[in-house]
Amino acid sequence: MPGLIGKKIGMTSVFDADGKNIPCTVIEAGPCVVTQIRTVENDGYAAVQLAYDEMKEKHTSKALKGHFEKAGTTPKRKLVEFANDFTNEVKLGDTLTVADVFGSTEWIDVVGVSKGKGFQGVVKRHGFQGVGGQTHGQHNRLRHPGSLGASSWPSRVFKGMRMAGQMGNERVKVQNLKVIKVIPENNLVLVKGSIPGAKGSYVILED
Repeated sequence: MPGLIGKKIGMTSVFDADGKNIPCTVIEAGPCVVTQIRTVENDGYAAVQLAYDEMKEKHTSKALKGHFEKAGTTPKRKLVEFANDFTNEVKLGDTLTVADVFGSTEWIDVVGVSKGKGFQGVVKRHGFQGVGGQTHGQHNRLRHPGSLGASSWPSRVFKGMRMAGQMGNERVKVQNLKVIKVIPENNLVLVKGSIPGAKGSYVILED
């Protein structure tokens, strides 16, 4: 299997063999249950669907209840598909743990949803310097974008122009994070550095 679903617990730091203090993120990865196996013959593509995090039955729709019963598991909160042909590795109802997937892995990719920062201006969102200066009557332009560059042609603003707008709250993948430690008994993975998202948010770990 190429990955697991997990939850960001928070950040800590550990000491390596040389006594160097390494900042790292603690992720609770799995256990995940195989709830569906998609094949090219039936679905047009090959993938394995994993489910993670317990959910009460009263909060589950009838359709999802039947979906989980078919896999022989209790209702789960998060479902993710990993695209590839893993039919020889797993079967419906299997439970995958961090030891099964990341037991000998040194580097992983982590996908998460970044923290939403609301509507922000160009200085915070794109790192603009601002118009700057308070001479020549400028008293309220310090953090403004300045000229947008359009004149009589094209008489419009090009799509993709860096301007103020919604910042954060988007899917982000951080690649090649070093696995510092795996704690199988607690389903924990410690990766070097920070990952997107708030504490308690779901993340996808890819091998």
